[in-house]
Amino acid sequence: MTEKLFYQNSHLKEFQAKVLACENMDDSYKVVLDQTAFFPEGGGQYADTGYLDDVEVLDVHEKEGIIYHTTKSPVEVGTVVTGRIRWNERFEKMQQHTGEHIVSGLIHARFGYENVGFHLGADYCTMDFNGPITREELKEIEWEANRAVFQNLDIQVTYPSKEELKNLKYRSKIEIEGQVRIVTVPGYDVCACCAPHVDKTGEIGLIKLVNMVNYKGGERITMLCGIRALRDYEKKDENTKAISALLCAKEYEIADAVGHLKEEQNRLKGKLASLWQRLLAYRAAEIPLESDVISVFDSELSGNAPRELMNLVLDRGAKVCAVFAGNNMEGYRYVIGSRTEDVRQLSKRLNAVFEGRGGGKPEMVQGSLKGEEEAIRTELGC
Repeated sequence: MTEKLFYQNSHLKEFQAKVLACENMDDSYKVVLDQTAFFPEGGGQYADTGYLDDVEVLDVHEKEGIIYHTTKSPVEVGTVVTGRIRWNERFEKMQQHTGEHIVSGLIHARFGYENVGFHLGADYCTMDFNGPITREELKEIEWEANRAVFQNLDIQVTYPSKEELKNLKYRSKIEIEGQVRIVTVPGYDVCACCAPHVDKTGEIGLIKLVNMVNYKGGERITMLCGIRALRDYEKKDENTKAISALLCAKEYEIADAVGHLKEEQNRLKGKLASLWQRLLAYRAAEIPLESDVISVFDSELSGNAPRELMNLVLDRGAKVCAVFAGNNMEGYRYVIGSRTEDVRQLSKRLNAVFEGRGGGKPEMVQGSLKGEEEAIRTELGC
């Protein structure tokens, strides 16, 4: 059994331990110590990383009470090594995990919902609850969670006996065998948990619930606490200032400014569409109808413009019209149509010759191909 120093002191950054075993595992090593401050993966929280002397610890797992440290290089059995965890990484995880307890406790107390899923990733934290929550209700939960932070409450860790557990109301996502470890945030949450936590709620700094989506009949909530919340704020503040400068609007008024900009964009898009319709009409009127297949090449056509131009040419009496949008270097997107002919065979021939793909109905086909304009015109016979 490995002595778990992270339960004795969650803020322990450095420790000494004796190497009991070091097993070669292909491209890595599994190291066992007599004691460790490295928390192994568990409870929705990924493992600590760091160093044993100058050997990097990549991952940590526990099996039957023994904690295995995955390292890049071997360490000598019987020696005493100095372990150093990546403290900033650990502290961030403790901030998120303790924040999750507060939020889950508040949601459970208010709605009776259970936290049925928890994932603490490298840059985000999600919680899954088995019931609906409105945006307004979530905002209220966020404010109440931060009141718990501001009170700087002591986090309590206890190991109740089986008799004591019978009379204790606590949250737990799984059935637990053996000794149960209870983490309590006074007035907010009592939960069975194996992970290290901050000592006081004030260490969390800030709890920010940044997103919520419907998930399996309930809600998946994304949370950022402490350092991660500050990073998120800095990035959003930077973006807000940049948008404010671009729009010449005050920071708190940029949403309205963007709304006005969108309205103007929609108006201009409508005007542009009208001008395109007129331009296409002029373009179609200028195209001579001198062959059975009329081909049009235009690199500026996009969206539905090729099809619209084709129909305008057909309206003038063309037997078959093929419109190609693109260029010789990047290839062409095409649309071919007719009011009297089956154009599918023409499409198949073009695709076979010019590495194309596409198809459609007898009256219209669409696709893409690669080739030179002159060669394509020659194949079309126009």
